[in-house]
Amino acid sequence: MTELNRRHMLKALIALGGASVLNVPAVHAQAQSLVITTYGGSWEKFWRDVLIPGFTEETGIDPTLDIGLGRTYTTNIRAAGVGKSPYSCLMTNEIYSTVLRSEGYFEKLDLAKLPNYADLYEVATEASEGWAAVGLISPIGLGYRTDMLSKAPTSWKDLWEDPELKGRLGLYNIKNSAGKMFLMLTSMIYGKGIDDLDVGFEMLKELGPVYQTDFNMSTAMATGEIAVAPFDFGEIARLRNQGLPVNCIMPEEGLMMWDQTFNIAKDSPVRDEAYAYLDFVLGPVGQDLLMREFFVSPVNKKVVVPEDLTIDVPVSGEAMGQFIKWDWELMNDNAEEISRRWNEIFGA
Repeated sequence: MTELNRRHMLKALIALGGASVLNVPAVHAQAQSLVITTYGGSWEKFWRDVLIPGFTEETGIDPTLDIGLGRTYTTNIRAAGVGKSPYSCLMTNEIYSTVLRSEGYFEKLDLAKLPNYADLYEVATEASEGWAAVGLISPIGLGYRTDMLSKAPTSWKDLWEDPELKGRLGLYNIKNSAGKMFLMLTSMIYGKGIDDLDVGFEMLKELGPVYQTDFNMSTAMATGEIAVAPFDFGEIARLRNQGLPVNCIMPEEGLMMWDQTFNIAKDSPVRDEAYAYLDFVLGPVGQDLLMREFFVSPVNKKVVVPEDLTIDVPVSGEAMGQFIKWDWELMNDNAEEISRRWNEIFGA
């Protein structure tokens, strides 16, 4: 850890006692002070214990934290109306951001207020075309039990072509964005592109029976119910550090990812504070803290993964160019039909 990051981390921990973070009292009212979002569990704990105190120490701004999920945030923002968002800076998956952005709830980023934006990898900026920035990337490769396979997979195609993997595959279901990415990935590999969904669905039928989950793949991997699955590298790192014989590879066709996209609310009365928060998240200090906590790939080029973390955070530097670009508008516009066809193959 650099001296700068070490100093900021220590300040963040010292500042813990002074952080004032409360739940949003009324989501239907426009935020008059800085309101930021995250998820529950370990996410909430990290935001409260480390990230917010570090941000407050650096800027003097004391934000309010709201805990929820993309579906909830979407409902609340729509209920409030355009220009009246209950959240100043919203963090959510790009699949939700795409919809809300098209409906006019966010402003295009003022890059003069985001000096750290210039240091981001292309994967953090290309999807939103200047309307948002990806602040966290959880790369998804092929995770597997090293004690259950005779050889490591190297390609997504192995899921179809390696008989050793038949009946031992786990997939995130179509409710999860990883399920949608897997459909587009299949369409890209065997069809004309990620939008060649007819070919994608035909190839999914060839996989045979699979284990499906909406959220947690780790339990099935830990119990040996599955031997291989699309897996978050960070989650594989946690399982490995607990002693489980697992590994994760970067398939030759490219990587999937869970993204956390940050958006600035349109007409926010605390616009400057929202930009200060986003710039902190995108900066070297914020990215270093997030990397160490969640094993996410830092999106800022100035952050170098230290040697002791390279096994847990293997996707960085040049490897950041291996992420596949997805079409979330295609998925959202055809969501009902896509879910129907997926469930006909694998069951709900």
